[in-house]
Amino acid sequence: MAKTKITAYDMKTKQKGVEMLKAVIDKTEKGQYFCKGESAAGNKMCVAMGKVKAEEAIKEGVAKKGKGW
Repeated sequence: MAKTKITAYDMKTKQKGVEMLKAVIDKTEKGQYFCKGESAAGNKMCVAMGKVKAEEAIKEGVAKKGKGW
């Protein structure tokens, strides 16, 4: 099975679907999941995601658990 990719919008280069590196997923008090990381160019990125995709990314080692777990 292929690894889950976490993609987001890179605000600095204005590109959609940029793969996120060094991803850390935080869970808010309301139960929402946000993934923060960097693009290959070193730009900071953030994206909201659902519970299923967040848990899948952590299980596959694509991202690490952050605050709120």
